[in-house]
Amino acid sequence: MTHMFPIKDIAHQAGLSMATVDRVLNARAGVSRQTGLRVRAAIAELERQEARALLPGRKMTIDVLMEAPRRFTTEARAAFEAEMAAFVPLVFRCRFHLMETEGPAALARAIDRIRLRGTDGMLVKVPDTPVIHAAVARAAAAGITVVTFVTDLPSAPRAAYVGVDNRAAGETAAYLVGRALGAQAATVLVTISSSRFRGEGDREKGFRTVMRACYPSIRVTSVCEGRGQDAETGRLVHDALAADPTICAIYSIGGGNRATLDACREMGRAIRIFVAHDLDADNRALLAGHAIDFVLYHNLRADARAAFDVFRHGAFCRGESVARLSSVEIVTPYNLPVSPPDIGPPDIGTERQIRWNAPAWGAPSG
Repeated sequence: MTHMFPIKDIAHQAGLSMATVDRVLNARAGVSRQTGLRVRAAIAELERQEARALLPGRKMTIDVLMEAPRRFTTEARAAFEAEMAAFVPLVFRCRFHLMETEGPAALARAIDRIRLRGTDGMLVKVPDTPVIHAAVARAAAAGITVVTFVTDLPSAPRAAYVGVDNRAAGETAAYLVGRALGAQAATVLVTISSSRFRGEGDREKGFRTVMRACYPSIRVTSVCEGRGQDAETGRLVHDALAADPTICAIYSIGGGNRATLDACREMGRAIRIFVAHDLDADNRALLAGHAIDFVLYHNLRADARAAFDVFRHGAFCRGESVARLSSVEIVTPYNLPVSPPDIGPPDIGTERQIRWNAPAWGAPSG
């Protein structure tokens, strides 16, 4: 296998011993296919980062651990890779550990593995559970700066939270839904990927608080544990629609929006307003095709920049605990930011017309 990097750099990136990497590179026996893939992935990662690491200066290795659907982690990874070179003369290198449905125990073990092999910092998007709190505490006790991303662990010894103000995001969604539906009796379905994530819970709380206070005629129901995966989310939404004929609006906190729209179409249900989160490739296409109405967006590159700034200043080492909050932007089909040139939108599988009535956008009731 041809490469331009020292074995020690590849071993560091892959989290393997130099002897194991040497066996892979020289095609020796006794190496599993999975280990070979880890070495190849490490080399590919080093190649992507090499152009950003040519400047002299201190190097910091940051481990990025996220449990989220691939459509989100793809966008987040691109944001972090794009921002790595912004902190001259400091040079950041990231090692990505991206998982979809691993669960708290596996994520805690991953945090422990990162701690034991050594790192300059960890950025984590993980559930808010006791086993993960304990793993983060062990990392912090070892002197590692831990930053939470998108969803917080406020009771854990993290250095900072970086991401959107989730409560404000839920309140914004409630304003949009309430203004669209007006004072008429209706039901909005909230879809949540998992109750284990603090950020999703905060979004739902913000949403329900505003709906109760300002739009009492609108009922809120929810489905949970679809994990952001299309198959499970679609099944949960289908069952919710079958059980409640008054559902006419969707607030998607946890993703799986194509499957949600497919379930609505299969049930013959007209959705008057659909509010979602994140400008991933799916949502860009659905928004551009008027299949969903609003996306609540926060700039992932700004989040990455804020996280690197925390690592640079070592806030944790001074005993600080900070929040670097992103603003919530409302994106419509008419102000959709230009898609990155290397990420093309997928085909639009489901389209619908916007079904609001102008009079619904009146003053809130209550």
